Amino acid sequence: YIDRGERGGRERALHSYRSPLVSRYASKEMAYNFSDRKKFTTWRKLWIYLAKAEKSLGLPITEAQIQEMESHQKDIDFAMAAEEERKLRHDVMAHVHTFAHCCPTAAPIIHLGATSCYVGDNTDLIVLRDGFDILLPKLARVIDRLANFAETYADLPTLGFTHYQPAQLTTVGKRACLWLQDLTMDIRNLQRARDDLRFRGVKGTTGTQASFLQLFQGDHDKVEELDRLVTEMASFQKSYLVTGQTYSRKVDVDCLSSLASLGATVHKVSCRSWRHIEMLNTCQRHSANRCCSLARHLVALIADPLQTASVQWLERTLDDSANRRISLAESFLTADIILSTLQNISEGLVVYPKVIERHIRQELPFMATENIIMAVVKAGGNRQDCHEKIRVLSQEAAAVVKQEGGDNDLLARVQKDPYFAPILGQLDAILEPKTFIGRAPQQVARFLSEEVRPLLEPYRSKMDVKIELEL
Repeated sequence: YIDRGERGGRERALHSYRSPLVSRYASKEMAYNFSDRKKFTTWRKLWIYLAKAEKSLGLPITEAQIQEMESHQKDIDFAMAAEEERKLRHDVMAHVHTFAHCCPTAAPIIHLGATSCYVGDNTDLIVLRDGFDILLPKLARVIDRLANFAETYADLPTLGFTHYQPAQLTTVGKRACLWLQDLTMDIRNLQRARDDLRFRGVKGTTGTQASFLQLFQGDHDKVEELDRLVTEMASFQKSYLVTGQTYSRKVDVDCLSSLASLGATVHKVSCRSWRHIEMLNTCQRHSANRCCSLARHLVALIADPLQTASVQWLERTLDDSANRRISLAESFLTADIILSTLQNISEGLVVYPKVIERHIRQELPFMATENIIMAVVKAGGNRQDCHEKIRVLSQEAAAVVKQEGGDNDLLARVQKDPYFAPILGQLDAILEPKTFIGRAPQQVARFLSEEVRPLLEPYRSKMDVKIELEL
């Protein structure tokens, strides 16, 4: 049963644009991370942190005022806030007034000494940090699944390619390690970007902390301690020592660069690689195409913070806010669905050995010609004569493949030619695919044990834990 109000809400939604990143793709936890409720409840937390720190440093703020703010931290009247913003044309002041309405005792000290970027930028940094905390375990899961796959097929020969042309054999597991190497670089990049984040702290209108210095009557130590206390309450280790009105927009570049780089990796390994070696079923191919499609969007989004950072002159220009509302959220939402989809694909990879064998049979005789020549020479033959024989037979076999669309019959031609009679008994051994894969299995084992498995250890406890949301 759907009541009229709910039905009417759905009908109205059909007449408005909704981002498919939220309505169709991204996880609930990432959608919540960039939601209005997360944003504005965080603003209120920051006002509470500020008041607590100011009180502890001697400003005339009472415990009753703090408790009043804490008791109303979550019950936001969004309709009132929207009406206030319509009148004031300022989102932060609209929410200051809305908070003050339900906290009349605390009203005089809400936002005391702060500027809009105290809540705006600090909240952005919290959201970026929390966004990385959502993505990192998901990326670790993808790496873990692919590592298991690589280990299983470490020694299964398959065609190797250079310039997208068949070349020396590799193994299925070794190829998976090429994908894994890029993904391990990505997880290190995301973790570094996350760990490099600092808090803006309490810096004032142009970053000089002048308003707070005035509040504390010129006491520089108290202003520094205020910054430290609020930073600690927000669970950051450090704050930026210098800012303008905002934290440097190079921080956004750094964060979104790591995500764009992840997008490039996902695009490379998803659709075309797996389809070419026939490891995906039809459903998975649709998922892989989605990864490629969204990865292009993720890569393209890095242009926004780059341009924003380049025009943030002096202490701040205001042309960053609208752009950042879109680019920051979309980058994390896009990365989120890409990783969820990639995990689904990596857990369902299917290898078809007979198909792989057929591809190898088409190409291996050409690759084995040097081995055949060496066997003939060991049996007493002349290298130059054998080379010419092989060259002629190879051209004839290639013509059948390329001009007639037939199978590679070079091996059959060699077997029919009396010149090769002395080595016919060796041909099966010469053409054994595993003799062409070099040290691929050993490389897989070492790479997984020395680089991949240790890298995943910090994420083990989080990889399979459901994130509980404070909704």
